[in-house]
Amino acid sequence: MDRFKTELFERLKKEEHVISALLVEQESPHALLSDQFHRLVLIVYERSESADNLLHYIKDGSRIQERWLQIGDLERLIRHAEKSSVKQWIVRGEIVLDRRGELERLRHRLLEFPDRQRERKMMTEFAAFLRTSSLAKDYLREQHVMDAYSCVMAALHHWARIVIIEHGSHPEMTVWEQVYRINPGVYKLYEELTSSSETLKQRVELVLLACEFSVMSKMERCCMPLLQMLESREEPWSSAELLETAEIGDMQELSLLLNKLVKKSLVNEVAVSLTDDFGELEIRYTK
Repeated sequence: MDRFKTELFERLKKEEHVISALLVEQESPHALLSDQFHRLVLIVYERSESADNLLHYIKDGSRIQERWLQIGDLERLIRHAEKSSVKQWIVRGEIVLDRRGELERLRHRLLEFPDRQRERKMMTEFAAFLRTSSLAKDYLREQHVMDAYSCVMAALHHWARIVIIEHGSHPEMTVWEQVYRINPGVYKLYEELTSSSETLKQRVELVLLACEFSVMSKMERCCMPLLQMLESREEPWSSAELLETAEIGDMQELSLLLNKLVKKSLVNEVAVSLTDDFGELEIRYTK
């Protein structure tokens, strides 16, 4: 252990609220993970009152970024963050301190990628794909071609992540390098969108058409956690109830996802009376 690691360990072990710490070195092939700093230190703690969230400093000629995260925030980032580097930090970083084995357990869980976690991640990516591809169609109808291009690029990125997850792997920061190895067809669409000789509008239309045929066919497979939740009881679910479940959580695209599933006859709508005074009917959902 070099001097910096030794001093880091000695400093943090005196802090009782610090649970774990890991170090990411920029000298590795995954330099992007450290945000262009020589070193990134991730510190996981239990209390917030005595910790700074982010520190930048220089030590022994090295530029260092030090990030502090509460254990609950770290879990949420792992579950929900689309483009966060935190998963790669945990998988590739060197664990310097781990009082209760929290980081080791997280690393093992990420490397294992169990079925339940994989299915939920696939549903999250599919929901984001729906949002961005729907926006692309709307922009294209209104002749906002550049905005449509931006959205279809995002949709294609979510498609690529779905392909990677289906393969049983975690999407990394270099998504297109992964997709090139796993599904050259999706990579080819990326090339056609970015460098084809067709007009920009034609390229966007081509990718949207491919999305419609290929990704939409995966709707039932990608939405399995939601469909299983709806099927878990006879009483129809309200959207608010679904958002309170661990499987759905705070998914922003839930309403869009439910509407698409209803249109595809994969989910049924049920109207339930809210009040006798105004005749309001709440839309609920069942399988």
